[in-house]
Amino acid sequence: MTAVDLDTGKVLAREVDLADSFFARLKGLLGRRELPAGRGLWIRPCSSVHTFGMRFTIDVLFMDRDMRVVAVAKTLRPNRVSPFCSRAYSVLELPAGVLDADVTAVGNRIEIT
Repeated sequence: MTAVDLDTGKVLAREVDLADSFFARLKGLLGRRELPAGRGLWIRPCSSVHTFGMRFTIDVLFMDRDMRVVAVAKTLRPNRVSPFCSRAYSVLELPAGVLDADVTAVGNRIEIT
């Protein structure tokens, strides 16, 4: 799957894995050495993430059921917990730095196909 910000046209990730089962959501990115450029993990349902046991920093988009960004967590370092986002239905985890340009913002619509 590919993730694109429909408001800016920016490709956020060319390869997106889906974690939509209990065990896939529980594992998330654990056990990986890195999240390479161009990759992402879409977790649904999800309204908060953690990076305990991870070895790398990530950027996180929180999206509602309509795939609109409701919150952004940039550079979430290892062994941290993101804020809880009650309006979020899913999250898209991306390599750190993907969201640095402030192009993708709250209110933007994301398409994952």
